[in-house]
Amino acid sequence: MVTMWWPCLVLALLSGSETSGFPRSPLQLLEKRSLPEGVVDGIEVYSTKINCKVTSRFAHNVVTTRAVNRADTAKEVSFDVELPKTAFITNFTLTIDGVTYPGNIKEKEVAKKQYEKAVSQGKTAGLVKASGRKLEKFTVSVNVAAGSKVTFELTYEELLKRHKGKYEMYIKVQPKQLVRHFEIDAHIFEPQGISMLDAEASFITNDLLGSALTKSFSGKKGHVSFKPSLDQQRSCPTCADSLLNGDFTIVYDVNRESPGNVQVVNGYFVHFFAPKGLPVVPKNIVFVIDVSGSMYGRKIEQTRDALLKILDDMKRDDYLNFILFSSDVTTWKDTLVQATPANLEMARAFVKNIRDQGMTNINDGLLRGIHMLKDARERNLVPERSTSILIMLTDGDANTGESRPEKIQENVRNAIGGEFPLYNLGFGKNLNYNFLETMALQNHGLARRIYEDSDANLQLQGFYEEVANPLLMNVEVEYPENAILDLTKSNYPHFYDGSEIVVAGRLVDSHINNFKADVKGHGALNDLTFTEEVDMKEMDAAVKEQGYIFGNYIERLWAYLTIEQLLEKRKNAHGEEKENLTAQALELSLKYHFVTPLTSMVVTKPEDNEDQTSIADKPGEEATQETTSMAYLTGYQSPSTPYYYVDGDPHFIIQVPEKNDTICFNIDEKPGTVLRLIQDPVTGITVTGQIIGDKGSNPNSRTGKTYFGKLGITSAWMDFRIEVTTEKIMLGNGDALSTFSWLDTVTITQSGLSVTINRKKNMVISFGDGVNFVIVLHQVWKKHPVHQDFLGFYVVDSHRMSAQTHGLLGQFFHPFDFEVFDTRPGSDPTKPDATMVVKSHRLTVTRGSQKDYRKDATVGTKVVCWFVHNNGEGLIDGVHTDYIVPSLF
Repeated sequence: MVTMWWPCLVLALLSGSETSGFPRSPLQLLEKRSLPEGVVDGIEVYSTKINCKVTSRFAHNVVTTRAVNRADTAKEVSFDVELPKTAFITNFTLTIDGVTYPGNIKEKEVAKKQYEKAVSQGKTAGLVKASGRKLEKFTVSVNVAAGSKVTFELTYEELLKRHKGKYEMYIKVQPKQLVRHFEIDAHIFEPQGISMLDAEASFITNDLLGSALTKSFSGKKGHVSFKPSLDQQRSCPTCADSLLNGDFTIVYDVNRESPGNVQVVNGYFVHFFAPKGLPVVPKNIVFVIDVSGSMYGRKIEQTRDALLKILDDMKRDDYLNFILFSSDVTTWKDTLVQATPANLEMARAFVKNIRDQGMTNINDGLLRGIHMLKDARERNLVPERSTSILIMLTDGDANTGESRPEKIQENVRNAIGGEFPLYNLGFGKNLNYNFLETMALQNHGLARRIYEDSDANLQLQGFYEEVANPLLMNVEVEYPENAILDLTKSNYPHFYDGSEIVVAGRLVDSHINNFKADVKGHGALNDLTFTEEVDMKEMDAAVKEQGYIFGNYIERLWAYLTIEQLLEKRKNAHGEEKENLTAQALELSLKYHFVTPLTSMVVTKPEDNEDQTSIADKPGEEATQETTSMAYLTGYQSPSTPYYYVDGDPHFIIQVPEKNDTICFNIDEKPGTVLRLIQDPVTGITVTGQIIGDKGSNPNSRTGKTYFGKLGITSAWMDFRIEVTTEKIMLGNGDALSTFSWLDTVTITQSGLSVTINRKKNMVISFGDGVNFVIVLHQVWKKHPVHQDFLGFYVVDSHRMSAQTHGLLGQFFHPFDFEVFDTRPGSDPTKPDATMVVKSHRLTVTRGSQKDYRKDATVGTKVVCWFVHNNGEGLIDGVHTDYIVPSLF
């Protein structure tokens, strides 16, 4: 496998079969020596070039990779790409033996229909549906004939945002093989002049880096080139593997002799504004912190660490308070207090004692914080020239007090009344991010996802540092009346040190000789107006200098910024307003050839003399799983969170994400049998299920359909158990049991546990963050002569279960490998047979399908899988009778 990370972009080439770089026989060794270095399973990636051109912060990047199939048979090659979330793909082409297959941007629904048609014909390829912390992934695959060459070329564009005083291009280099011609070439042109430019790598010594890297800047131009030779790529002088594995970063900033800079090209203009040397405006800040039970453990520890570091950075003129919410709301002080050394010491003592407990009352926590900020302002407890900021951190959904998202948003919007911004930080993945984002946008703030990694405390600190130094409040950018059209956002509640305000638009008269721009704002000491005079003759001379990059960059920058802001407004709009915003953003996306959330790029390519269709989509932030979509040429399965479930007769369904495929098997046992589904001695969680048969079935017979009619879930460490039947749900420990009906809609929580019953549909059971089960109720017609109600059990999240987890489902929570080959007609012409090798067993399996009822208990979703016969024999550890237990608990 070959994987390369670029300026916020990753691409990989994977060969289609064996990927081991270690030949095992003398013949293989001979073949290996006869091939050029860098050949993996017959595929040589002989050239990779990333050409980055940045003009006035607007980056135009072209990634070109060339490969040749040196094997004597056709090979499948996949092009894996990871793009920055802020980027829009603008083009992707395949060139095979000199024939180019271009990509076309289409409205998402039009592209989707084309894609579905291809799927129905068995002609499929990749679909982008994933996002990570900074990047989004997709895969496009193509068969390359023996001796043939293929070129992948991807183009994307983005506006680089100024962050903490610099623009950064992050490059993670990870080719995993030697590449004959490997180069990153970045040209930067900034009319304001470049004040600093640097590049560094974490994976290579400075001496070696110096010989492969060149970097220079003078005046308005900068250049960085990273071009390691084959020998410089080696992990050791005689090694055939690459040491290029780590972070490569380019950072730069521009001269700021004046606070603003306006550039005009072909009737479009962009205005950059970032003053320096201003005093910091004092801030009144309230932290609203979720301390519910789901914050248990590492989350609450990282929150405490971050808050302690933030307290160290508080300025004496700042005012602060902490509000903690769980089932109830508590405050550190009754009102805001000044950040004096004595008060900060008391604040540290308070933060060190923050503990998790109870449920999640977001509504009351926020309203208390809003009232506190408003009260301090009304009572003149804070400086007149100060700014108020509300920051909330939560890891879950509201489940006590007011828990309706729309009502909470309405309450918060009415309470703030536009007076100050709300910033929402969403911790982890089990939360309604759209709810947090919409509420922040409604109140002139933004939402940020805090990823549950070892550096979560640094992510929290990093966000605070972005808003820690406000220099201006209520910033308004003004231009001559009737001179400007199609202006992007020009009003900002704050300007923070280290950031930059960017406004773009179109001139009514492109032949105007000059115009001026005024930026007005409230500073720490007084009100300020910055005026920028624009001389069009001087501008024309500057344009000629940058023509060597891409001359219409300002128009594309304007389109990029306009689309970005329309999509943001759209998140908070309804009805006709939302339709209008959508129509405007779609029109611009199509006109300027951007892959946005409203469009898709369709690539039609050759495959076995037939057209193959693949689609590149732009996922939203709500897509949290870092799952690469796969471009398989037969059968398509949408990428998703790994799932394991048992439903129906009972059918066990096991998704294997490493294979992008699914395995299923049945357990045929007589009614009354109890099976162990999951058992984890480390977390103490055990799940069992009891089988029932159809009405009138013989309890001693294994014939006829069977189902799960009763489920038992226990937590040994919490001394807690849940018994679920088709009629009732019992929760508690020992004799202290609470009984609920399937007619209830209720949420029950205690530290580290949440149980939600959704009337007549399903119930959700969460043990903290990382263990999440769903039980689906299947109801049949009460007077049905044969069938009766039954249960389905779904494992939605198991990543916190230990490596010792076992059981009919639990044993598959850990990665395992299998191979399927020799597909052939089966006894049913619609269900082919094949041979599967798994766990050293050679099995005959059948291609079939089962239903997933998580979202719709009535109809379900079809899941295609390989069916393992004879009670899963050869797939499961041991035999199925090993999993029979005497009772539910």
